[in-house]
Amino acid sequence: MAERMDDRLSRLTQANAREILAAFKLDRPSRFTLIAERLARMPARRLSRKMLRFDDLVGRYGLAAGGRYILDEFTGSIRIEGQPHVPPSGPMLAVANHPGVVDAMAIWVALERRPDLKIIAADRDILRLIPNVRSRLLLVGERTGGRTALLREAADHLRRGGALLNFPAGTIEPDPALRPAAAPAKWTRSADLLLRLAPGTVVLPVAVGGVIARRAYEHWIAKRFADPKEREWAAATLQVLCRSLRDTHTRVLIGEPIAPGRQDRQAATQAAMASLLTRVAGSKTRER
Repeated sequence: MAERMDDRLSRLTQANAREILAAFKLDRPSRFTLIAERLARMPARRLSRKMLRFDDLVGRYGLAAGGRYILDEFTGSIRIEGQPHVPPSGPMLAVANHPGVVDAMAIWVALERRPDLKIIAADRDILRLIPNVRSRLLLVGERTGGRTALLREAADHLRRGGALLNFPAGTIEPDPALRPAAAPAKWTRSADLLLRLAPGTVVLPVAVGGVIARRAYEHWIAKRFADPKEREWAAATLQVLCRSLRDTHTRVLIGEPIAPGRQDRQAATQAAMASLLTRVAGSKTRER
């Protein structure tokens, strides 16, 4: 077991080092590549130890426990509103914006009434190195049989009365508390098909913001990147690596559930998300 854990730590460290270098555009071959890799190894190993602890907590106590650990480690504060809206049982599809960093973990805590929660996520090597978390994910990718296999598994989970978290945009979006967010992602074909395959499913709109630290976003390293997405990626990486930059005040808002059978469910979901995102964008809360 110790050898297996050491092997996981080693592979996680390598994966996290690659992520760190990629965030700062240092993953391209150059004369500084070897030095950059060595410099990334120590913070990557430190982060990997936390990820193993996180995965252990998920295995022992569930997603919400693991989520709380990550939030305690990497955020300044967390505020959740609307938890009474979460159905305690029955098929539920939570749809959320996706600013990245700790957004998923914050939502796990917000949806702790649903220990049966599973999450649709893009297949990444790093996720396969945290098996307890991996067991709660429905991965999208070539290695998992593609979207057809995913839809089948997700629909089966909903038909059994389970809860599912989906990020309809399918990519990282702006943090609405940091810069203006685009209009809510259009209802994806896969989400619409899920509701057709599991027609009794309740839709739960969820918005999250305040996951990227202002200090990290204004750091000179992050400001080197003109592209907003690249700047946010660099800022997110900086705050993970440096505790003094974690002045985040994460907020999760849960809207009222949208009942099955509504003809305008797609429009109602988009309207609810637009309202929630506006509220998150206007939030200046610093409450714990």
